[in-house]
Amino acid sequence: MPLFSSRISLVQLVTLTSDFGIADGYVAAMKGVLLSIAPQARLVDLSHHIPPQDVRRAAFLLSTVIPFFPPATVHLAVVDPGVGTGRRAIAVQTPQATFVGPDNGLFTYVLSEAREWAAVELANPDYRLPHLSDTFHGRDLFAPAAAHLALGAPLQTLGPPVVAPVELPVPRLEIAPDRLEGEVLHVDRFGNLITSLGRLRWEGKRLALSPAFRRDLPPLSLPAAEAQVEIAGRALLGIRRTYGEVGVGDLLALVGSHGFLELALRQGSAADTLSVRPGEGVTVRAIMTPTAGGMAWKS
Repeated sequence: MPLFSSRISLVQLVTLTSDFGIADGYVAAMKGVLLSIAPQARLVDLSHHIPPQDVRRAAFLLSTVIPFFPPATVHLAVVDPGVGTGRRAIAVQTPQATFVGPDNGLFTYVLSEAREWAAVELANPDYRLPHLSDTFHGRDLFAPAAAHLALGAPLQTLGPPVVAPVELPVPRLEIAPDRLEGEVLHVDRFGNLITSLGRLRWEGKRLALSPAFRRDLPPLSLPAAEAQVEIAGRALLGIRRTYGEVGVGDLLALVGSHGFLELALRQGSAADTLSVRPGEGVTVRAIMTPTAGGMAWKS
């Protein structure tokens, strides 16, 4: 796997993602370290309200926002229930971005869609603070590494190569001739249920599906108006384009801004109404057809 060591960051843009919240000083301490090493860096908070230890939630968030940042951006992510244990600390570089954080699956989804990547273990003591806490690697290890990378430090100087970063289980996505089977991946602050059924793209009255996080499944299409979406004992006919296509208080299925199938309640919370949380199964019943140029269809 090639290293992208020739790319020097001129932007010095660093994003931060964590489960620390903002009531305490943890995020501020990481920012202080970043700015002490790279004072010209521009810091952007993605989210510090990831539920505690919810690595999959953070992995999904990263995969949905990374495409909208410049490719020289360094993304610092710290959701680290294994801090102080034998889990590795890593930096990963793709043509799209550089990532720094614990090797616990945080970067699974962005790597699943990367054309190529390189990773190293953060083993070089020159790229950490002099005193490494056993309980706050975000401040003492990850923030210094991210700052040096933002300044243009070549990836390979931070430590030895990592061939196989830890990966999360692939989100459920099963394809049959008459249905799709998936799961709820994420519940946003509006109570919308974002599922693993995507990425979806409108083509007239049909939806083209290019399976997310999977390279072993064929692209296909389905009729949006005739599709029946089933979740938690409820069945919804049709996949919509906008929330406004149903009345206030009504449930609907639609393609969300990330390109995934969502279940929503107009001006309310689908999660609360259906008592659904991440991991809940969802089924779409429709006649599937393979798209032109896709993999050979297998029933």
